[in-house]
Amino acid sequence: MPLNNLFFLYNVRHTYPNPDDQLVQLDTDFDDPAAIEWMVKHLKNFSFKNVVAIEADEKAYLELYKRKDDIDLVFNFAEGLHGNDRECHFPAMLEMLRLPYTGCSPLSSALILNKAAAKNILFCAGLPVLPQQVFRTGDEELKGDLKFPMIVKPVAQGSSAGISNKSVVNDAGELKERVEFIIKHFSQDALVEPFLTGREFSVPMLGNPPEILPIIESDHSTLPAGYNPLDSLEVKWIIEEKTGGANFICPAKLDADLEKKIKNICFETWKALDVLDFCRVDIRCDKNNNPFVLEVNSPAGLIPPEVFMTSYFPLSARKAGLDYETLLCKIISAACSRYGIEYN
Repeated sequence: MPLNNLFFLYNVRHTYPNPDDQLVQLDTDFDDPAAIEWMVKHLKNFSFKNVVAIEADEKAYLELYKRKDDIDLVFNFAEGLHGNDRECHFPAMLEMLRLPYTGCSPLSSALILNKAAAKNILFCAGLPVLPQQVFRTGDEELKGDLKFPMIVKPVAQGSSAGISNKSVVNDAGELKERVEFIIKHFSQDALVEPFLTGREFSVPMLGNPPEILPIIESDHSTLPAGYNPLDSLEVKWIIEEKTGGANFICPAKLDADLEKKIKNICFETWKALDVLDFCRVDIRCDKNNNPFVLEVNSPAGLIPPEVFMTSYFPLSARKAGLDYETLLCKIISAACSRYGIEYN
């Protein structure tokens, strides 16, 4: 069947991420209204008869149900609204309605959002992940294989929400304080793991089977004095915008051995988590240049260049010679090929 009617599912934030406001950070995974408007404009430049944008709120299911006979494909860019498994909500709705969509299945979406669960899967697949501990109350005894310094994160947040300079802890007192902070302000478990200080990479993957686009390295040596060497909320949402991505190296300068290791890890991660269409894998090395999987981002951020020039996936795509609309086209094409939908 041909692709005529494309529906676009999204979540929108109305306040820019603020490192000092935890309530605002709960919407960090969403996109600004301007980003959504530009994404819709770019999608409408394709040769579809109709592009229909639906905000992924509590009423979205009713709209999808009402219009299901008109939907050829859903570009699922929704994060979901509530709960630690929210990214699986809309894939599950779409499967229940038998509607084809871009991106991962409900199971993969739920696992990927939960960093601890995803890394348990990767560990079982023999992939390099760090030792970790999930704190549910803050009163748990620290496991013996975890050594300071460590980093404390919300277990099911993206876009660096809840990650700041204070996330790196150096003793038991700092650990307890930060764990309790995450549990209180994000209403979810806190993930604790060793803090690595080696090189850090973001690896965009596209297609089925996937190709790896130019790898991005975060150059932490460019950060202002007093910042820990990590992609914190301050770095991602304030420094990167002010500097135009001066802390990026893309493509990353890698020797053949490390590049091969990173790519192999990412291909195996894709298979272990059953990723579809596109994702971004975050990798960090220890002091001996051994790479570890930090997390997987699916859907990966796709902020249009008219809004933000340093969104990782579009930035990497440009380095590969793919403009923004071509990138969207390739994501759609990857999904269409899975469903047998005609699309050029």
